[in-house]
Amino acid sequence: MAEKGKKKPQSKADKAKPKRELIPKKYPISRQPPKKRVKNFNEVALGYDEKTAVAEAERCLLCKKPTCIAGCPVEVDIPGFVKAIADRNFQLSIDILKATNSLPAICGRVCPQETQCEEVCVMAKKMEPVALGRLERFAADWEAEKGIIAKNLNPRGPKVAVVGSGPAGLTFAGDMVKMGYRVHVFEAFHATGGVLRYGIPEFRLPKSIVDQEVKYISDLGVEFHMNMVIGKIFSIQELLEEEGFAGVFIGAGAGLPNFMNIPGENLNGVYSANEFLTRVNLMKGYLFPEYDTPVWCGKKAVVLGAGNVSMDSVRTAKRLGAEEATIVYRRSRVEMPAREEEIENAEEEGIEFKLLTNPVRIIDDGKGWVKAMECIKMELGEPDESGRRRPLPIEGSNFIIDCDMVVVAIGQTPNPLIPQSTPGLKLGKWGNIDADLETGATSLPGVYAGGDIVTGAATVIEAMGAGKRSARAMDEWIRKEKR
Repeated sequence: MAEKGKKKPQSKADKAKPKRELIPKKYPISRQPPKKRVKNFNEVALGYDEKTAVAEAERCLLCKKPTCIAGCPVEVDIPGFVKAIADRNFQLSIDILKATNSLPAICGRVCPQETQCEEVCVMAKKMEPVALGRLERFAADWEAEKGIIAKNLNPRGPKVAVVGSGPAGLTFAGDMVKMGYRVHVFEAFHATGGVLRYGIPEFRLPKSIVDQEVKYISDLGVEFHMNMVIGKIFSIQELLEEEGFAGVFIGAGAGLPNFMNIPGENLNGVYSANEFLTRVNLMKGYLFPEYDTPVWCGKKAVVLGAGNVSMDSVRTAKRLGAEEATIVYRRSRVEMPAREEEIENAEEEGIEFKLLTNPVRIIDDGKGWVKAMECIKMELGEPDESGRRRPLPIEGSNFIIDCDMVVVAIGQTPNPLIPQSTPGLKLGKWGNIDADLETGATSLPGVYAGGDIVTGAATVIEAMGAGKRSARAMDEWIRKEKR
């Protein structure tokens, strides 16, 4: 027996084991060159090939106490699916992913992994974390190339209704059908996907990927009903009391745009980001004249805000022909809420950033169209309630930006239709539904809500997490009601 306090001598077998080399940085993902991609709406990021995916997966330490799972709102077994890729068992990898996440191809593209699972990866303490998002996309794309096979689960349980087919609604629907419920999704638009389809550009999330993920959920046994405006065609009460649904999940998103309430916002050439991106995405305006939906775009486009929607809007304007495309943001680059990857993509594409700048008024050309915008320079003061330093105007620093188009992308709030048509539904001060953030339970029995209609505009993965938690909670509630 080795003496206490001394290291156990290595055996010959141990000495023969090669020491594992740790690769400090993620393997890069291939992208379209900037000069080429600004002239098309094809996907910018092109994904990993098999060799690169396996090499990246092999960077995973397979920790005994992994911290990455706790950073995933949809509770994916991250070490499990990564190890399966490292072992080249790609089918097992996608099976592990889909056990808890019905939208892996979407998550792998738009989920901010850098502030979720990757942020708490053990590797991140001393080097770059494992590229979990890129690996998730690889597994999903591998399955799509082979042909996704989804067995209809022939659910026989109680009926549940889902209002909205965005990320929260789709996640809720996928989880509930897997638990045996008959799920009916009611979508106000003529196409599924919600913000996934109308709010995210083709070059970041192709519509074919949205279709692929929705088809998988549909093939499991979920029924989709299009052009169904809940609050008009059926009220929430009618779904519960007359249509025979045991529960209703509201995942209708936040589709009412915010404006700055400055002079000139009613001029021709001023868009909300919602309108601009919906015209381009949902109505295929980027394919004009193949699709008869022209989208007017100025030569000097300015986008107000610096979140992901702002980056999507300004990069879309560039692709539609804007010779100058500019972000105007009242704080500094450090405070910009957009994903770093999207900011870098915008910079590569020639987007100009006017930071510490705030609009004062939009100027008329005398014919009702945008001519320019007056702005004021800002400086950062003490932190506000968001934890970011408060922007303060610098007196006498006003200046003019020449522009002929302005897109306001400073957030959005819930559409009031459902809240106003549902008596007894408790609301927050901004018109959002007041729901328990852990369960999604609202003030009405059997009615749950999650995603942007509860929290205000947030990320896709946060909405998906809300859908998952609500599915679990509604299942428990229905089981208790049936006792």
